[in-house]
Amino acid sequence: MKKTWIILAVIAVVIFMVVSWFFGTYNKMVSMDEGVKAQWSQVENVYQRRADLIPNLVSTVKGYADFEQETLTQVVEARAKATSVNINPEKLDAESLQNFQQAQSGLSSALGRLMVVVEKYPELKANQGFLDLQAQLEGSENRITVERMKFNESAQSYNTLIRGIPNSMIAGIGGFEKKAYFEAEKGTEKAPEVKF
Repeated sequence: MKKTWIILAVIAVVIFMVVSWFFGTYNKMVSMDEGVKAQWSQVENVYQRRADLIPNLVSTVKGYADFEQETLTQVVEARAKATSVNINPEKLDAESLQNFQQAQSGLSSALGRLMVVVEKYPELKANQGFLDLQAQLEGSENRITVERMKFNESAQSYNTLIRGIPNSMIAGIGGFEKKAYFEAEKGTEKAPEVKF
């Protein structure tokens, strides 16, 4: 009789430990999933900051009558496209992230072209309002880089947790899916060729 109670106690302890491990692991996955979503919000936040600076930049540049209107139009259109692409934090998959990244890259390219054209206007480059906006845009680009890196780190930790064994079984039961990463654009692995 005493052996039966000992066996039942051992079984109860084992069941308790397995259930505790299951719920602990599940709760950790929930916590890390929320962390990835929160970090994604930070990425969107810094991209929004950049987008909010663009109307002021365009207004400042428009003050120069002979400035290329086509370049300004491209910036405005790229901003509109970039701000129209939204990702549901519940669906941070590779396709969604790639669409978002393409729209943001279009805006970065348009801003790059704008800055090249500005070089032709020394009086604009000397304008303090323009210089302040340019510094804020540079700061935004740095923030974007930092937040994207933090997002990738957060996604990596989460993905590592849900893909390991036996956690992958809990992830499958709980519907936890792998998160995508920000990746470098195609062609950026090659250094640009500079000729003098």
